[in-house]
Amino acid sequence: MNIDPEQLNRLQFLSRVVQRERRHLLTTDQRVFSKPFTPARASTLADNIDEAERVEAFVSRFGRLQDTLGDKLLPLYLEAVGERLGAAIDNLDRAEKLRLIPSTDGWLTMRKLRNQMVHEYIEDAVILADALQAGHEFAPTLSAVVENILADMRARGWSDANG
Repeated sequence: MNIDPEQLNRLQFLSRVVQRERRHLLTTDQRVFSKPFTPARASTLADNIDEAERVEAFVSRFGRLQDTLGDKLLPLYLEAVGERLGAAIDNLDRAEKLRLIPSTDGWLTMRKLRNQMVHEYIEDAVILADALQAGHEFAPTLSAVVENILADMRARGWSDANG
């Protein structure tokens, strides 16, 4: 399949971006979740600036990677492989059928969690700890989606020297 050179350049650029974002997310994930994130830990964030900054970095990186994958790379990738683009839910269904994402429902659950962590100021320590733990459990899924897309790009000869 021939691909427009401009589209290929954009795919390669976004593949480098998601690789960097994945690396940063997984690094922060290891730092924050070396031990379970409990409500007791969440209740100390106001007084523990280092921990609060690590948590903020995790939330930011989780949201950024999901945004880049779902809003930028995935639609461009689907278009490049000849899939017809539609609404976000339709694109996710196509991605699920192509086995790029485990499930549309799971992606939407991650999206809801992302929105909760990014847009809501969670004061309840139990709710915050639960949200962060859920984000931690989804980090390998985001990493696997990156790898699924990159593996297919490599198989198609679309990967550049850096990707």
